[in-house]
Formats: sequence, C-alpha cells, structure tokens
Amino acid sequence: YQLVWQDVFDGNKLNTNNWEIEINGDGGGNNELQYYKKENISIGKEPISGENCLIITGKKENFSGKTSTSGRLKTLGKMSFKYGKIEARIKMPKTANGLWPAFWMMGADFPQVGWPKCGEIDIMEFGHVDGISAGTQDRYLIGACHWGEAWTPQGHPNYATNTTVSYNVQDDFHTFTLIWDENAMKMYIDMDRYPDNAPYFEMNIKGKDEANNVGRYFHKPNFVLLNLAIGGNFTGIWDINNVTALNASNNYEAKMYVDYVKVYQKGDANEEYHGPELSASLKETILEKEYKIYPNPSFNKVKIEGPEVPLSITVYTESGKEIMKFENIDEIDVSMLVTGNYLLNIVSSKITEYHLLIKQ
Repeated sequence: YQLVWQDVFDGNKLNTNNWEIEINGDGGGNNELQYYKKENISIGKEPISGENCLIITGKKENFSGKTSTSGRLKTLGKMSFKYGKIEARIKMPKTANGLWPAFWMMGADFPQVGWPKCGEIDIMEFGHVDGISAGTQDRYLIGACHWGEAWTPQGHPNYATNTTVSYNVQDDFHTFTLIWDENAMKMYIDMDRYPDNAPYFEMNIKGKDEANNVGRYFHKPNFVLLNLAIGGNFTGIWDINNVTALNASNNYEAKMYVDYVKVYQKGDANEEYHGPELSASLKETILEKEYKIYPNPSFNKVKIEGPEVPLSITVYTESGKEIMKFENIDEIDVSMLVTGNYLLNIVSSKITEYHLLIKQ
C-alpha cells in the first residue's frame, strides 16, 4: 500500500480542503440528543501525549432546542476513494452511558441517491446499549454496514458484528483500520500492535448489481465521517440526565481526539481516488539508490543493506520531526512507531540518502 491521502491535524486550525463541518440538530435519524456546532470542532493537543489532534467536544448544554452539543465532520466533496486501506488513530472519551463516538464512511453519491442507497460502512462505533447493559462500555466495539434501495419502517439490509475487546479501548490512542477490495471488507483494531489478529468485522461484497444485493452498494467511492453523538437509539438513552458520561467531574463535557486519518492504495486499475494530491514532501523521489531497506512496509525490524554500514540512520515523521537516531548499525527496530509513513535519512562516509519507510 502507498499513502494517497492523509490529515495529521498539525497546525492550529482545521484543513478545510479536507473537511466540511456539519451544522444541524436533526438527530441523525436516530433520535440523538446533540446539536452539531462548528464551535465543537477544534485542533489542539491531547494533554497527556502532547499529540496534535482533531478534537471533537461533546457538551451538556441547551442549544437550539437540544440538550447537548457536539461535532461532526466529513470529506464529502473534498475526498473520496474506492478500495484500499483507511485507518484512524483515535483516543475516545470514556463513553460510560450515553456517548457514541464513530469513524465511518458513506457512498459519495449520497446527495443524489440518499441513504441507505448510498451504502454506509461503520468502521468503529462505541457506546451501544448492549455494552452498557453488560458493563463493558470501554471494550464493546461494533463494525457494521447498511444498504438498500430505501429506508422503510420494516428496516433495510444490514450486517453488524460486535466484539468485546480483551483490553480497555478508552484509555489511550487506538488504531482502527478498514481493508476494502472488490471481494470483501475487513476491519481491525490496533493492527500496528497486533498484526496477526483476526478482523472484528468481515463481509463478502461480491454479488450481482441488483436491488438490495450487497454487490450493488459497496463498489463505488466513499467519503469519510467522524463524529461524537450523544444519546439516541444506539445507546438506548433519550434523556440527557441519563447521560452519565457528561457530569460535574468533567465539567459536563467530553473530548474525542483524532491523531490522524490516512488512506492507502496499491495503484490497481479498479481503485479510485478523488481528492487533493499529497504534498511533494510526502512523495519519495524515485532514484537509483545505493541502499535498500527491507521489509518495507515493516512491523518491527528493518534491514539497511548497502556498500557499508551507515554512520547514522535518522527517522523523521512526515512533518519533519526527528523521532529516532541510530549510529553504526545496519538494522533498526521500528516496532514502537505508530502505523504510518516515515522518512529515513541514511548517512555513510560517501552517501546521504532518503528513503520512505511505511510502518504497519
């Protein structure tokens, strides 16, 4: 996979070339309690790690007939893609009872055909009523898909799986990944830490292009959404006073931190990408080089092979921040790096080279 789009939420304001902030209080079709406001979306630091992040803030407050406010944003009209890998590194609020954070996608034809005909891919949802009932709110993860020609009172075709993760997923940042091709969709949690783990959601999307067949709805570009809903049908809570996650101890507000969202593709003929080009600094210049690095992508160890052992190997983030440096060594350990793209500066007695390293 090669990186084709990303937002790492650097700087101090949202990149409006990538995102549109939604403003509405329609309840999302799920009787949600919040009003989505522009003011609840910001860029800033997660206080413990210091990571620069997108911050979505949910608040208990009266606004425009609603009893709470929050934020929702989307890449509709800015970026969409068909097939590939998308991942987001997110630190969720403690959902307790009543918060509903989500990382998801819908077909880019949504404005023309509506929902559910556009198709919906829910990569990560927390806060479901069943998790509340079981007391596993911090571990109860849902992946789902919705589709069909139209919504009816009798419902629509859909498929969902729930997983109770073996560890707390609301304690720190965690990575959520969708791998999507012409055959299937698979969703994973923390692939960077546990690359051999099975997907928590898997669905075959082969089939005829016929009404209500899954093969009609998931072979077209999708756009990305992030939001923090409050209450509603998913949570089984419709009274703000029963939303225990917003209380006096946290000043009646909770925050969802998103470190990055990234899209990768293989360059296959059946893939599509519609959106801004990556900056030149993120693209590796194709040159004949003295050194080779492998495996690349890598999960842990990276071998540097060339005419001599490098004097130094420096690892930089995509924004140019130095994060690791090694001397007089030809193998490095990158297992502690989060999933993403990095720049390796290799220096020998005669050569200085830069290589793109993909950490999985």
